[in-house]
Amino acid sequence: MPKQKTKYVCTECGYESPQFLGKCPGCNTWNSLKEEIEQSTTNALQRLGLTDIGIGSQASEGDDSSGQPRASFLLSQISDQTLSRMPSGFEELDRVLGGGIVPGSLVLIGGEPGIGKSTLLLQVANQLSSRCRVLYVSAEESGQQVKLRSQRLIVNFNEVSEEDKDNEVEVEDKDNFLNVEMDEDLSANENQEKNGNSESIEDSATNSQENLFLLPETDLEVILRELESLKPYLAVIDSIQTIYFASLTSAPGSVAQVRECTSALMQVAKRENITLLIVGHVTKDGALAGPRVLEHLVDTVLYFEGDRFASHRLLRSMKNRFGATHEIGVFEMVANGLKEILNPSELFLGSRDEYSSGTSTVVSMEGTRPIVVEIQALVSPASHGSPRRSTTGIDSSRLQQILAVLEKRVGIPLSKLDTYVATVGGLSVEEPAADLGVAIAVVASFRDRVVDPRTVLLGEVGLGGQVRPVSQLELRLREAAKLGFKKAIIPKGQQPPDLGMRILPIAKVIDAIIASIPAQPPTMGN
Repeated sequence: MPKQKTKYVCTECGYESPQFLGKCPGCNTWNSLKEEIEQSTTNALQRLGLTDIGIGSQASEGDDSSGQPRASFLLSQISDQTLSRMPSGFEELDRVLGGGIVPGSLVLIGGEPGIGKSTLLLQVANQLSSRCRVLYVSAEESGQQVKLRSQRLIVNFNEVSEEDKDNEVEVEDKDNFLNVEMDEDLSANENQEKNGNSESIEDSATNSQENLFLLPETDLEVILRELESLKPYLAVIDSIQTIYFASLTSAPGSVAQVRECTSALMQVAKRENITLLIVGHVTKDGALAGPRVLEHLVDTVLYFEGDRFASHRLLRSMKNRFGATHEIGVFEMVANGLKEILNPSELFLGSRDEYSSGTSTVVSMEGTRPIVVEIQALVSPASHGSPRRSTTGIDSSRLQQILAVLEKRVGIPLSKLDTYVATVGGLSVEEPAADLGVAIAVVASFRDRVVDPRTVLLGEVGLGGQVRPVSQLELRLREAAKLGFKKAIIPKGQQPPDLGMRILPIAKVIDAIIASIPAQPPTMGN
């Protein structure tokens, strides 16, 4: 294959140069020249079949023609087909994807180093390998390293999740549960177990061995040949920044390499109907590394969020052509991999049995999922001349606005006090429906009062001190009622159904303060 010529094009003004220049001569912008493959116009027209007929030569001669389609067709000619999704083995991942894995789709998963991207995809590959052929392309680890990690994640997982504990099932050959080398010298005696249920475990292990293939490779051409030859249902690319195209002289991870490698993988995946799960690195700012076109090429973009020093992880959908966006899945990092959290509201709720001033409870909507979150606030005298405002999980500019409303419309002097607001569990709450909960938590901390822990607050705070309506109120209240909340303070004008809760509609922030914060501090005996 002859080496293709490359050129450097300025992303700001379009200036072209045969070599890399630190500063663009056209617009004097630094580091704006990016490498691209140079293609002549003649070769491009030959591939399109336009050199013989000429471009625009028949436009004026065929005016009396009615026009006939050459390759296009009517939308009504497309047959209706039911979109069949395959479960990934994780309900939380299926929720974020919109109901399961769509055949032939491209899913990009980004996140900070050590957050658990490779761990999740290896567990998904193991789950699907019992039903279909899976290829795991490891461009960052060797085959032995992947096998060691798979033994820790998958074999130990089967040890601790014994559903048939009464049968005392044992798997003697645990090291070969995910053995991608497929050792053919195993004797029949080594594969026999002590109980009758061991046969089904052996069958699932054998299916995983036969259907899960590992390819430690960074060369794009080798990966494409393997995809076309193996034709797996699912392929995992870990990661796109370490794969290189030999025709480009730039280093792996550069803009040109990421763009060309992703485009080539997409063409093969769409042609062979292969589902691709692609791991992407992030920059220090938290954005996906590489060109923006990377996010445009794929069908779904998922972000793996969370503090790697904490136990829980959030999988958030930012783009999804086959489902809703802004859905989240909640996982917990344990010793043997990622574990699903099916009821995340309990994770983001503090202990409601303890008396603590400056706390309130809100219901945040993450896509179609309501999550009950506890908000904590601390108001204290400023140690310096300028008061400090600090937030965790709440937008700092939103807090500044709420503090201004409380001081102007309610008369609470907060301009000279330090204010700290945080959400339990570190969940990021961005929607305005949590404004009322933030305001009540701040006032409760200022007055050193305890809000009833069985009360949930919903409402957006306006600049005039009004409490504005929120969306999907019924879903929020149903989630709160399911968790045992007895009272809800909501905006006036919304009429929710009877859910067994005491509903208090209010119109002003001052009314919410009177209804939720007691005049006297409660005693421990009450």
